[in-house]
Amino acid sequence: MKFTLSWLKEHLETDAGLDEICTRLTEIGLEVEDVDDKAAFKPFVIAKVVSADKHPQADRLKVLMVDTGAGAPVQVVCGAPNARAGLVGAFAAPGTYVPGIDVTLAVGNIRGVESRGMMCSEKELQISDSHDGIIDLPDDAPVGTSYATYAHLDDPVIEINLTPNRPDCTSIHGIARDLAASGLGTLKTRPAPSFAVEGETPVKLTLDLDDAKLCPGFALRLVRGVKNGPSPRWMQQRLIAIGLRPINALVDVTNYMTFDQGRPIHVFDAAKINGNLTVRRATEGETVLALDQREYKLGPNNVVISDEDGIESIGGIMGGEHSGCDENTVDVLIESALWDPMNIAKSGRSLGIITDARYRFERGVDPDYMVPGLERTTELVLELCGGTAARAEVVGYKGYEPKIVDFPYSEVKRLTGLEVSDEESNVILTRLGFTVSGSGERVSVAVPSWRPDVDGKADLVEEVMRIHGVDNIKPAPLESHAVVNGKILTTLQIRTRLAKRALASRGMLEAVTWSFIAEDQAKLFGGGSPALKLANPIAAEMSDMRPSLLPGLLTAAQRNADKGYADVALFEVSGTYENDRPDGQRRVAGGIRRGTASLAGAGRAWSNAAKGGGKPVDVFDAKADALAVIEACGLPMGNIQIEQGGPEWYHPGRSGTIKMGPKVILGYFGEFHPLTLEALDVSGALCGFEVYLDAMAEPKKKATRTKPALDLSPFQAVKRDFAFVVDKTVEAGAIIKAATSADRKLVTGVNVFDIFEGASVGEGKKSVAIEVQIQPAERTLTDEDFEALTQKIVASVTKFTGGVLRS
Repeated sequence: MKFTLSWLKEHLETDAGLDEICTRLTEIGLEVEDVDDKAAFKPFVIAKVVSADKHPQADRLKVLMVDTGAGAPVQVVCGAPNARAGLVGAFAAPGTYVPGIDVTLAVGNIRGVESRGMMCSEKELQISDSHDGIIDLPDDAPVGTSYATYAHLDDPVIEINLTPNRPDCTSIHGIARDLAASGLGTLKTRPAPSFAVEGETPVKLTLDLDDAKLCPGFALRLVRGVKNGPSPRWMQQRLIAIGLRPINALVDVTNYMTFDQGRPIHVFDAAKINGNLTVRRATEGETVLALDQREYKLGPNNVVISDEDGIESIGGIMGGEHSGCDENTVDVLIESALWDPMNIAKSGRSLGIITDARYRFERGVDPDYMVPGLERTTELVLELCGGTAARAEVVGYKGYEPKIVDFPYSEVKRLTGLEVSDEESNVILTRLGFTVSGSGERVSVAVPSWRPDVDGKADLVEEVMRIHGVDNIKPAPLESHAVVNGKILTTLQIRTRLAKRALASRGMLEAVTWSFIAEDQAKLFGGGSPALKLANPIAAEMSDMRPSLLPGLLTAAQRNADKGYADVALFEVSGTYENDRPDGQRRVAGGIRRGTASLAGAGRAWSNAAKGGGKPVDVFDAKADALAVIEACGLPMGNIQIEQGGPEWYHPGRSGTIKMGPKVILGYFGEFHPLTLEALDVSGALCGFEVYLDAMAEPKKKATRTKPALDLSPFQAVKRDFAFVVDKTVEAGAIIKAATSADRKLVTGVNVFDIFEGASVGEGKKSVAIEVQIQPAERTLTDEDFEALTQKIVASVTKFTGGVLRS
């Protein structure tokens, strides 16, 4: 939101300077983003042409001697057709930056004649687009003084960063109201518009809508006999200063009202309207050529204003080119309407149209200013363009019913810690336009029509706090906890951090992907239900809440590969969505590896083969990553079970499911199904995993920073090898589990080191060789002890897997 200092002071009676106003704006929550003090215009001075002689080497150039009021005349070469002796204009000396042509002047030599400056046109000073000649000022213009001051170009421009909940400050009048409430001056009030009215507005309006809130009110007035020329210089300068291009008086008045009062207005050339107007939903496929010269295809979600020939305007967003006003306009229809903020936001986004009108309507304009805004606009049109106003046609508006908020003054102290007296709170709210009734500790507060963002007592506390001064909140240290080393983070927060650290330590890079994905991707990974479809997606390919982290990570890996980074390992710890209920959001640690990006290192096989790197990633890389997350989260790894197979997006023979017990699924891992990769348009060696952090049980032991005593056995560990012949369908994990359970005190580790299949072990059989680590804790084991343990291990494996010891 931009405005000039003089424009603000037209609404605010104050002696405060630019710096004080900017400081106060930020203090009351209207953050100043930029200030243009117009210092670039200070070097330009008013100068008089003393003589104008023909250039000796060019017919179209003249050599001017210019009196700048600072001593001897200065020689300037000029090609302007209106350059003449006696002309008073704007002069720029060497070293001056000229904004209109983006050039810093230097002493030049033009066709053999030295030129020490420039006499400027309006375009060169960004006053207008005119560059037919240099600026021609009245003869009494003071030579040697600042041209910027004389022409009012030194008016500073302030830009504030508005939050979406402050529609009242999309007008300069609303900003002035806030400053006045903070004690920085007095809000000026204009007298009500007064003008003669003759006859009725012949064009009638009908609201043909199935939902009245789409257009809660519409005001229309005809003004006959206008003369639509350029707007006055003061209005043009203000519009140019805030980045708008003056067009003609009628259009400039609507833009002026949009910023001055926060009331978007639209004007129709009445001669181009056929019959009466109707506000309705567009039909599927209807098109309109808008004022930006683009044709838009509309549908039932778009509300339009139409006559008997078709659409004349997209309601609340942009008018149509057909009924636009130009220099030939004689009779004008002025529209001041109300529109549904949600519908305006959706329509504007779907059509890709950003306008100042949309910006205000989607935030909510003052409904009670609909008719007064029409009156003020009519007054300006009559003042600038002449004509005769007809009686206004008002349809649909039922008046504003103020919201009443029950407000205990004590809430200010409770929510902010500020000591603000009841009297001061009352004064602040009253200055902001709220109506306070009642007495005592609790009062009733009526919310003004221009504050749709205020709903409850917390909003009123915010108003009191920002006007009283956020800077008055004294810094205070956090209260210390009653216990030393008490737990602050939740278990899930701790495990999130542990998972990130574990994966980063394994050479993976953290990624942050969108929580929204395309519908076809969501369905590919078990999602796509209607409950998880976004009502207002920011893009067509971001229509559904993600059921898995993997689509985003896989497509991110492919984007890296497309740019030459084929070997990537990415992880993310974030939320996925199974349904639209709170318990349907899960905390998941997921990751993918592509190419040769294994833990051993990426690259060519011959570059790091000694370290085991250079091989395409596979299911075992994903398994190791998933188990590393589980181990980092503190779960007992001895209770982890791994079953073959996973969801349908994984390769059926190269994937696994991680369980804690028979029912609790902790996650999945594996290589991806070729059809899944094809559907995502992803290629290459890829594996991945997902671990559900919220599925892990709470630790039984109380969290503590104290490490347990290190208990090392003084006895030598012993390793024994076993080879079992089992059916091919038996998983190696089942053998490991059976061997471990034979004696959990002595058996401290079991690893598979060989798998063999062949005729020597029988058809449908395989040999699985394991290494069992035995750690005595109380005494050195004897041969008899080892023999007994061996028998227990063999018996356990035979019982649970049907395997026999290979001879």
